[in-house]
Amino acid sequence: MEGKKKYITAEELKKHNKPGDLWISIQGKVYNVSDWAKEHPGGEIPLLNLAGQDVTDAFIAYHPGTAWKYLDKLFTGYYLQDFQVSDVSKDYRRLVTEFSKMGMFETKGHVAFYSLASVAVMFAIVLYGVLRCDSVWAHLGAAMVLGMLWIQSTYVGHDSGHYQVMSSRGYNRLAQIITGNCLTGISIAWWKWTHNAHHIACNSLDYDPDLQHIPFFAVSSRFFNSLTSCFYGRKLNFDPLARFLISYQHLTFYPVMCVARVNLYLQTLLLLFSNRRVPDRAFNIMGILVFWTWFPLLLSYLPNWPERFMFVLTSFAVTSIQHIQFCLNHFSANVYVGPPNGNDWFEKQTSGTLDIACSSWMDWFFGGLQFQLEHHLFPRLPRCQLRKVSPVVKDLCKKHNLPYRSLSFWDANVSTIKTLRTAAMQARDISNTAPKNLLWEAVNTHG
Repeated sequence: MEGKKKYITAEELKKHNKPGDLWISIQGKVYNVSDWAKEHPGGEIPLLNLAGQDVTDAFIAYHPGTAWKYLDKLFTGYYLQDFQVSDVSKDYRRLVTEFSKMGMFETKGHVAFYSLASVAVMFAIVLYGVLRCDSVWAHLGAAMVLGMLWIQSTYVGHDSGHYQVMSSRGYNRLAQIITGNCLTGISIAWWKWTHNAHHIACNSLDYDPDLQHIPFFAVSSRFFNSLTSCFYGRKLNFDPLARFLISYQHLTFYPVMCVARVNLYLQTLLLLFSNRRVPDRAFNIMGILVFWTWFPLLLSYLPNWPERFMFVLTSFAVTSIQHIQFCLNHFSANVYVGPPNGNDWFEKQTSGTLDIACSSWMDWFFGGLQFQLEHHLFPRLPRCQLRKVSPVVKDLCKKHNLPYRSLSFWDANVSTIKTLRTAAMQARDISNTAPKNLLWEAVNTHG
């Protein structure tokens, strides 16, 4: 039987790496996902980013065991001739198997219930503070609570996007629409679109949308070459305006984070009313309409425009803590240019992430995402399990001489600001429009 198998080389597989001709390999078996890519629950972008490669590690990370049965109908009949598995990948796959046998992927605790209950209580407090209280201090407090509500609601939406937090897929989708679209005004469809790409191409300057913030921020001088975003399909122009804004990015970082939600609202609307294929577009639009009904209506009950402005800015400022946290997890880590490589998937996750060290009682505040590396390696692992697996991940990184960075919230902020300041100082060098081979990048790879 072994002699009857058909083989292709990795070089031949690489040729099938574009829409309409998209092949991948999983454990040495080659699959044609050209027609199925648009039906992929995780979207077409992850498949396109890893097209023409072996994607075993990524497939194992993002799919439950039940997904394997759907591969047979996509099998081309070919096997990868020079298929090899690195030592770190072997250890990683062994860990996934062990965690699965222990039931860790299915044991979610009561995090979703407690989070949704806390969101409901906070929403009641916000309504009481605005509708039943006349004091400006009560209104200020209600705005702060609303900011915390948005943070916790976002965590539930994030969890439900990675694994099923409810009893069925239908209820899980409902939880996503409520916690994302209805309560925060940010489309779960937009989040999935960008977040899946971020996970697959973690800290790739031209493939990871979470690093593409021109003209406001640039974590690397390589952006000064006006990179083309493979995610958005357009050039990220480093023009005079971008140079000016980036020159002061270490000073504007926190003020911009305080109003960052405005951009998220804008990105949501641009996607939902674009020509792109958007899963559940109607439900997403309905959810957004719910938000833009209750939120302006709530503001209308405040007595005057100064208090309304204060309310919005305060709620945005509180939520900026979460936006800052997301930046801390990646801005000062290592970056690279180009598509992700399926053969060093584990290494890229360790290289591009940074954990936030905190006490266990703060897990609710960070939503489990302080264990950013653990989350990237095991995205289907419920947040209540991330602290448990952290020592195992740390040992695995040590065994294979891979980075495991865990900083306090303060130190992570310092590291991020240093990264932004270094790039800002380079942007101020008018005589050098495209710095190359910088000593700082050579030594630190800005991280």
